Amino acid sequence: MEQTSVSLKGKTVFITGSSRGIGRAIALRCAQEGAQIVVAAKSDQPHPQLEGTIHTVADEIKSAGGQALALRLDVRDPEQVQQAVDQAAEHFGGIDILINNAGAVSLGSVEETSLKQFDLMQQVNVRAVFLCTRTALPLLKRSSHAQVLNIAPPLSIKPHWVKARAGYTVSKYGISLLTLGMAGEFRGHGIAVNALWPKTLISTAALTRIGGEKLHARSRKPAIMADAAREVLITPDLALTGQLLVDEDLLRTRGVTDFDHYACHPEQAASLLPDLYVD
Repeated sequence: MEQTSVSLKGKTVFITGSSRGIGRAIALRCAQEGAQIVVAAKSDQPHPQLEGTIHTVADEIKSAGGQALALRLDVRDPEQVQQAVDQAAEHFGGIDILINNAGAVSLGSVEETSLKQFDLMQQVNVRAVFLCTRTALPLLKRSSHAQVLNIAPPLSIKPHWVKARAGYTVSKYGISLLTLGMAGEFRGHGIAVNALWPKTLISTAALTRIGGEKLHARSRKPAIMADAAREVLITPDLALTGQLLVDEDLLRTRGVTDFDHYACHPEQAASLLPDLYVD
């Protein structure tokens, strides 16, 4: 399907949680399109069990000929968020696109989830989306192609989703509701707001720690989320806003038919595991 698109060349993309996983993949994909990337995450030092820091991702972008700014950021801290937004504006002249990717995961039931775990998910997930978006809003208003992209699922209140993992579900559905509310609120400023979610499990460090090789083998690479994010971000004006999108479904509307290469193990492409909240 032929699509009118906007170039990301020269646009500044601020991505939280971008030291590894989906955030890293989106950063590299946007850089391939010529965007200037703000790599913002807590990981500024190597971790003994997790690959990647803000500096390694920034170096990958620069080695490929792109522009990147690595900023250590705890998305729970309003002062750090304001400072990071100010540094991005000073370095690149503004912010055109904000991608709220940082996340915290604890998949226990109410009984199994501690108050500390519950609070962390609300702070890093829904509260951080509110905080980062609100802080970046003055700069987004000045952009000719302003977008906010959140990593959040479609809303489904079917009991098998709502009753399990209640703490995590509240935090992710909160982002989905914020997406819908901000899309309506910001439309008058020309700012598109959408959410994106994977149809299948995506192999990330968090997933590997939860399920090991068994889940990894039946998952897709983060590249599918990066390609889907790219499709959202190149959509002009407000042609796409207020949508809770699913990566594969979106890519199919853009003419993609071959998804086997996204599988971590192509021989398992027909037996991938669906992600949470995908009916």
